[in-house]
Amino acid sequence: MNITILAVGKIKESFYREALAEYQKRLSRYCRLEIVEVADEPAPEKASPAQEDAIREKEAQRILKRLRDNSFVITLEIAGKKYDSEKFAKKLENLALSGKSQLVFIIGGSLGLHSSVSARADLSLSFSDMTFPHQLMRVILTEQIYRAFRIISGEPYHK
Repeated sequence: MNITILAVGKIKESFYREALAEYQKRLSRYCRLEIVEVADEPAPEKASPAQEDAIREKEAQRILKRLRDNSFVITLEIAGKKYDSEKFAKKLENLALSGKSQLVFIIGGSLGLHSSVSARADLSLSFSDMTFPHQLMRVILTEQIYRAFRIISGEPYHK
């Protein structure tokens, strides 16, 4: 299975980069994981709703350009579907069994995702009703993907 995490913005903190590198290394025995970053748009501190939507739209254009027609697209959004770790693992396993070999997880920028990206999603996924920094979300997502593969493989994992 090929998994891409398509994220807006760069990881600035070295501890996030180190955590991502560790999970990429661990995942290499289960799948091919690629992390792709697209540029984020600078957002004025007191942007109007119209300005915020224009920023999300510019970021969306960069995201949508990176998607292939055969990709199964999963957006990370607060309003998305929630899974526990076992059900998330089962979802990934079912996608693989149904021939979905190219998964793309999309993490938006600080203002979230534009509606055009949400509309392209095959699945909208939520990890919580809380808001997380989008850089930290990459680490949380890669950890959960790793945990899912451990579950699928019948290997021990921390509950």
